[in-house]
Amino acid sequence: MSGAIVSLELLLDGRTEAAVRDEWAALAASGLSSLAAHTAPSNRPHITLVVRTRIAAFETDGIARRLPLPVTLGAPVLFGTGDRRVLARSVAPSPALVDLHRDLHGALGAGEDAAHTTPGAWFPHVTLARRVRLADLTTALPLVGGELDGTATALRRWDAATRTVTHLTGADA
Repeated sequence: MSGAIVSLELLLDGRTEAAVRDEWAALAASGLSSLAAHTAPSNRPHITLVVRTRIAAFETDGIARRLPLPVTLGAPVLFGTGDRRVLARSVAPSPALVDLHRDLHGALGAGEDAAHTTPGAWFPHVTLARRVRLADLTTALPLVGGELDGTATALRRWDAATRTVTHLTGADA
């Protein structure tokens, strides 16, 4: 996938967002990579549903009716290769969440999806840090994790080229 991306993301309720931000802060306070370093208002804990080079307007009513949606954040996971990785919290792929993801892709129609967001290959997660050194995992992992029940409350669109967020559905927690 080349060029700027557009993504569709689920936002979390205030309590769950605060818990993730606490994990960001704990990582940063330990001198580790953390999304806490990104202070733009658009930088919020979220679950990415779709990543494409462009997303045309689509009907959001079907998604809006499903929110709020219970979600469970689980164990830490790592993505990537080499001596640095993305550290994230897994999100349990409940039937309701998987159905929402599949149906959102159906509403969008065919497009140039990032492979990791396509139905069947999608691994729901909330990112905590990028570029965490493997050597730092013994410090990082005890700072995050433990099951956390929360709620996805809203769907937003992030446009990387313009650095803009558009709230599409739900309550902006």
